[in-house]
Amino acid sequence: MNNWPNELNEIVAETDKQIAPQLAKIDQNILFNQNKVLQAFKDKAVAESDLIGSTGYGSDDSGRDKLDRIYAQIFNTEDALVRSQFVSGTHTLATAMAGNLLPGDELIYLTGMPYDTLQQVIGIAGNGRGSLKQYGVKFSHVNLLSDGSVDFASARKLLKEHQPKMVVIQRSRGYNTRPSFTVAKIKPMIKMIREVSPKSIVFVDNCYGEFSEQHEPTEYGADIMAGSLIKNAGGGLAKIGGYVVGKHELIENTAARLTAGGIGREEGASLNNNLDYFEGLFVSPSVTGNAIKGAIYSSALLEKMGLEVSPKWNDERTDLIQTVIFHDKDKMIRFAKTLQENSPINSFVDPIPSNDTGYEDQVIMADGSFIEGASIEFSGDGPIRPPYALYMQGGLTYAHVKIAITNAVNELFFQN
Repeated sequence: MNNWPNELNEIVAETDKQIAPQLAKIDQNILFNQNKVLQAFKDKAVAESDLIGSTGYGSDDSGRDKLDRIYAQIFNTEDALVRSQFVSGTHTLATAMAGNLLPGDELIYLTGMPYDTLQQVIGIAGNGRGSLKQYGVKFSHVNLLSDGSVDFASARKLLKEHQPKMVVIQRSRGYNTRPSFTVAKIKPMIKMIREVSPKSIVFVDNCYGEFSEQHEPTEYGADIMAGSLIKNAGGGLAKIGGYVVGKHELIENTAARLTAGGIGREEGASLNNNLDYFEGLFVSPSVTGNAIKGAIYSSALLEKMGLEVSPKWNDERTDLIQTVIFHDKDKMIRFAKTLQENSPINSFVDPIPSNDTGYEDQVIMADGSFIEGASIEFSGDGPIRPPYALYMQGGLTYAHVKIAITNAVNELFFQN
């Protein structure tokens, strides 16, 4: 089946045995979340006609509007907005922020400095054009403790003094080596915000997190939450788009910012996306589970090869991201190239560090995906800066991730 040397085959067999209990846990999550999604489809009576979509203004698009209601049920919220007009996860988050923040309001990040693209949205990096700062929104953040956890003491003091309009919790690590925050860790964050600054909007950046656990932050009091459809929730089928779920008033504000005042959510053609969105959502629990299985395998195998990994193979998982830290620029770039060589698309392309929109440092991206930038598909990227960490994510099938990572290990460690 493969050309791996005997020594590597033995390591793979050991790894398979080692991670089997963790993979069984992921299967239970898949079953739980699949049932949740199926129930929402049944409750909302999804019909074949809902898959057709609309053109032009998109008025009276029953499928689009029904999908909103399905998302609201799955994430246990009052309302939802699922639209192809969101061009990325960053755009989705930026729209929800801008729709609910006015000049003079303050935004505070509870989970440290946000990742690169959000820094430009806020206005703390880049040229500031179109940023929240340009429109008079103030920004603060709470530095994380040395172990990557939230500094509750400093957070309480800052929130009590500032009483910000919005507090953001970033679930995923982004381009950071800190652990991602599980729902169990997010729950006390929300509770603390409610106690200290009860009028603040609690906003969760849920990118990479959907269906990775059995419960979502909105079940524990988050007011609004957003993510990308070319990550988990799109199931590898959605070609563009994002979603926002939460309280009705906050969703309406977001819709007015996405389109225009007086139009809001009533317009916005779904074109031919409805089929992809419905089917992608339906398979998302399974696709997400496969990606996490791939991350667990990658972590275990790469650690056996002496590489520094985060999270560990047996850590609790709350997103798709698997970090490999090289502390060496050349090793990081070489590893990214091996991932590209094991991609279904553009396997012959040689990724090189380059400038990319929204990033302050050069970035290397191994991304041989069917949909450009779809991080629910197996890929690896990272900024060219210490500690030279590559962030792998996604995997439509567990088998692909396993083959790609093992081939990369074979090339890096077993070939002369």
